[in-house]
Amino acid sequence: MQPLVGMELSDLEQALGPSQSRFRAKQIYTALYRQKVDDLVQISTLPSVLRTELAVEHGVGLPAVERRYDSVDGTRRYLLRLSDGRTIETVLMPEESRDTVCISSQVGCPVDCKFCMTALMGLERNLTAGEIVGQVLFIAREHALLKNAQPLNIVMMGMGEPLLNLANVLKATRILCDPQGVGLTERRITLSTSGIIPKIAELGAAAVRPKLAISLNASTEEQRQQLMPITRKWHLADLIEACRAYPLRPWEKLTFEYVLLKGVNDSDADARRVVRLLAQLNAKVNLIALNPGPGIPFDTPAPERVESFQAIVKRAMPCFLRKPRGLDIFAACGQLKRNA
Repeated sequence: MQPLVGMELSDLEQALGPSQSRFRAKQIYTALYRQKVDDLVQISTLPSVLRTELAVEHGVGLPAVERRYDSVDGTRRYLLRLSDGRTIETVLMPEESRDTVCISSQVGCPVDCKFCMTALMGLERNLTAGEIVGQVLFIAREHALLKNAQPLNIVMMGMGEPLLNLANVLKATRILCDPQGVGLTERRITLSTSGIIPKIAELGAAAVRPKLAISLNASTEEQRQQLMPITRKWHLADLIEACRAYPLRPWEKLTFEYVLLKGVNDSDADARRVVRLLAQLNAKVNLIALNPGPGIPFDTPAPERVESFQAIVKRAMPCFLRKPRGLDIFAACGQLKRNA
């Protein structure tokens, strides 16, 4: 049974079949993505017989709440249950000027970055486009988001490697960015990858796509192989070349994320090497002082070490320090592992 959430308009038309007018598909599409209904009974414009048929044959397909965790800083971490009983994590980070939702693209992750708690899970399966969109719809409905002028950012930085589930990620993005759908813009959605080089080119060729962020985390090939074993297959020099070839839109910069690990990749020499690596790219750098967790064999650098690293990079390109959110509930970057 394929749920309705995750279907594009053409999918809905096909699901309804030739006996129903195309107008019915538009009504359902609007109800799902603009009105964010979670029960077909709420689509009062549809005949009751059709609503019953849709409920039996498809259902809406939104995730259910398994648990919710509230941080002292306002962050909320949701453990969401999917239709097959598996669970994923989605995080809401409210701020005065905008809201940000961090969503997952896979159940677990196969990439095995040594500083990330999600890596300890391994991969269970890919999410469907509906399960990706469903996280946004659930949070938006739960917190009445998108009903005012407050901007909403979506970051695909939760569980999983989005480029290893690219078809579903791109389909979800089309729905999220459709003015007749959820109505976000591509400027407000960011995808973070460990560096799956062939998929970077495929992403760049998509007509509708998120912004691209690269999880760098090292200044040399050897260092990156130790921290991110995927570099043994997709080498650092080739990754930088793929970034150089990436077709940026006029308003866009590449983002490079760099998790600082005490005594491992946080020296001034590392910072200078990062500058040299990225020198020919239209890019910015987001620094993340390690968010610690059980099973992670690294420590967080001292604030003065972080400041020194940032100062060196900042002389060459925009460089920001990402403020951790939800540390007390294991909701920060690299901490999503279905912890209690």
